[in-house]
Amino acid sequence: MHDDGRYDDPRVTGSPGDPVSRETEYPNWRPSEVSQSPPEPGRNAPTSGVPWSGAGEGADASGRPINASPDARVIPIRRNTSASARFEAAAANPPTSAMVPDPRPASDTPAPADGSYATAATEAAYVLRETPTREEDDPPLAMEAMRAVQILNPSGEVTMPRPDRTRVMCVANQKGGVGKTTTTVNLAVALALHGNRVLVVDLDPQGNASTGLNVPHHTGVPDVYDCLINSVPLEDVTQAVEGIPNLWCVPATIDLAGAEIELVSVVARESRLDRAITAYPGHFDYVFIDCPPSLGLLTVNALVAAQEVLIPIQCEYYALEGLNQLINNINLVRQHLNPQLEVSTILLTMYDRRTRLADAVEQDVRNHFGDKVLEAVIPRNVRVSEAPSYGQSVMTYDPGSRGATSYFEAAQEIAERGVKEPVSRNA
Repeated sequence: MHDDGRYDDPRVTGSPGDPVSRETEYPNWRPSEVSQSPPEPGRNAPTSGVPWSGAGEGADASGRPINASPDARVIPIRRNTSASARFEAAAANPPTSAMVPDPRPASDTPAPADGSYATAATEAAYVLRETPTREEDDPPLAMEAMRAVQILNPSGEVTMPRPDRTRVMCVANQKGGVGKTTTTVNLAVALALHGNRVLVVDLDPQGNASTGLNVPHHTGVPDVYDCLINSVPLEDVTQAVEGIPNLWCVPATIDLAGAEIELVSVVARESRLDRAITAYPGHFDYVFIDCPPSLGLLTVNALVAAQEVLIPIQCEYYALEGLNQLINNINLVRQHLNPQLEVSTILLTMYDRRTRLADAVEQDVRNHFGDKVLEAVIPRNVRVSEAPSYGQSVMTYDPGSRGATSYFEAAQEIAERGVKEPVSRNA
């Protein structure tokens, strides 16, 4: 038996003249003679000096390999005619789009003659392509610019509802550093930019609210001290905030630090600020009173003059610890001095989403105060801290930042809570 691709053993083949190929016999295969057509120029041409005889390279005139033994027999080439026919038909009619899925059903139902499958395939190509949303399509800078335009409201239209009466809100918390002044300034600017008339009364001797609004509050400037001690009308010490329409501020100087002692001997000392605000001839939609971080006479004057109390709460444990004492003092003022006073708004500030403590404080505050807590939460944002150094609020310093967006949402929520029916945009 020779190992040249066939078996000559009669015990295997039955006869020595009937070679058996080791290749597997497939249906529709038939042996064919070697093509005797000459090769194309430069293609399959023999590289040696042996003349071409149809047997391919390395073969003699009889088709036998050059290095084959003398008794070797030539095996005819088998050709899959059906597979070749399918390949040639596919090559002659290539597919128009390899990415279009076949919409035909998997059953043996014959294809319609009107060519509706081609239309379905084209429609499927468009259906499978998802249309990107606007958030995915617009770049981050474009989204930030859109938020800035929304916050600045260059058209000057009334986009936030205006209350039917003046809302006097006292921003109070005896703990320092919780964001009272920052909250007062940014809420006032946000409401003023959207059509509300707002007055900010700086009742803190540090005068930080005056600094944030870029209002002069050096020594000798008429301030809220003159209203409390010398009974100067409030309109005489009110200054318009530059660059922001519909916003006014009553500044505070260092003289206010001595008002705590001087008010002790004054008659009706707890209601001095209330009478000054009531006697103001103009009309305001909002009056924000920025309180000092204490529970002295200045804070009591603010609680008596106000109708609502806005409490900023820092998302830390110390802020919760002193909250109970503040609520007790508010209840005392309500019982003896101002029956209309109520805690209407709780605002969570300096929220750090990376800590579990912030989440725990938020859950405790929401469980205790319920709907009084605003849905808007003020995160820790460096832009909020940078803005006062430029004499601006974060609303005008970087209107596209997260801090400005959060305060804008808080102001909008306060405005919507204060009215039952929103007014028209051009009121």
